[in-house]
Amino acid sequence: MTSNEKQVSPYRQAIANGILRRAFKVSLVVGTILMIINHGDAIVAGEVGVNRLIKILLTYCVPFLVSLYAGFSALKNKNETQ
Repeated sequence: MTSNEKQVSPYRQAIANGILRRAFKVSLVVGTILMIINHGDAIVAGEVGVNRLIKILLTYCVPFLVSLYAGFSALKNKNETQ
């Protein structure tokens, strides 16, 4: 590999290709839907303690991580075929 053919970090590629931004948007939409389904009644009843708040935050983390993984996998497959 020459100095002109530097290996680009997969993290930089993810940011440049919008994977991180897309994962964040997916997490907002899907996380909100899941949060309403799983915790909506408790929120309406005003029963949001620390434990429930942690569960709500994790509800948003799951779709973010799944979307991020899918984006990285697609980018990896794209780079392998080139």
